[in-house]
Amino acid sequence: MEVYSVSLHLSDIQDAHRRIRDKIHHTPVVTSESLDALAGARLFFKCENLQKAGAFKARGATNAVFLLTQEEARRGVVTHSSGNHAAALARAAQLRGAPAYIVMPSTAPKAKQASVRRYGGEIILCEPTQQARESTATRVVDRTGAIFIHPYNDLRVMAGQGTTAIEMLDEVPDLDLVLCPVGGGGHLSGVAVAACNLRPEVSVIGVEPAGADDAQRSFRAGKLIPAMNPRSIADGLLTSLGDNTFVEIRRHVSDIVTVSEEAIVQAMRTIWEVLKLVVEPSGAVAYAALVEQKLNVSGKRVGLILTGGNLDLDSLPWQRR
Repeated sequence: MEVYSVSLHLSDIQDAHRRIRDKIHHTPVVTSESLDALAGARLFFKCENLQKAGAFKARGATNAVFLLTQEEARRGVVTHSSGNHAAALARAAQLRGAPAYIVMPSTAPKAKQASVRRYGGEIILCEPTQQARESTATRVVDRTGAIFIHPYNDLRVMAGQGTTAIEMLDEVPDLDLVLCPVGGGGHLSGVAVAACNLRPEVSVIGVEPAGADDAQRSFRAGKLIPAMNPRSIADGLLTSLGDNTFVEIRRHVSDIVTVSEEAIVQAMRTIWEVLKLVVEPSGAVAYAALVEQKLNVSGKRVGLILTGGNLDLDSLPWQRR
């Protein structure tokens, strides 16, 4: 098994891209003159909502699973996740011929549970708390001997997520800003390491819901401050930063901004209507920062990552209002 250093490096991400690129989609970057005019900037949307399993998580999960030894793969993998990492890990395990045991909160969207089952994952439901997720996953590891793969605080996962930026900057090399949603920080940290090494002039900005603002508070305090009862329709962003992800975020991210629930819904609906793309609330958070004018992007070239498109179509946010 390959061994990572204690820090994440561009070479780790480049190795991950070579390892997984034939097992994932090279997702498109789309533009809109209408949205450019609204923002007063050139916007480039990286469509990870069109990724395998419907989210960027396919990148990190696939990298982690294909780094396992044959013996480790035989034992299988286990994780805890509200949905996107769950489906991504189940898919990667299926590709490797390995069992997958997925701990999910009982509140996980039915569509995300169905996706896990389609990829052959065995779901173990638990109470919707971080403590319940972690303790249940520990019991599954003890019972099965499977290898635990953390949904974000794992250098193998972080390296895989960073491949998003490699592809984006290969297609649009002269970006001024990259906006990336942040929950646990696996994607933001990987994207920031790749982007800042490939283009030192770029600023990477994290975006999160105001009701789940532990990343911003941690970033500004210079120490980890766990989320306390986070609330947002962006269910994929309700986790606290990890220690590994926080290290790279402090090194490479320029700022973290928060957005309101109203802005997330408006951004999501605009993307559906103008770009004709299905994104989930978490996937719309980066664009919500422009909807709410949280950043001055006038005249700039801005990359925005649409991180996922998995949601319950019977329960859209504008239907509940």
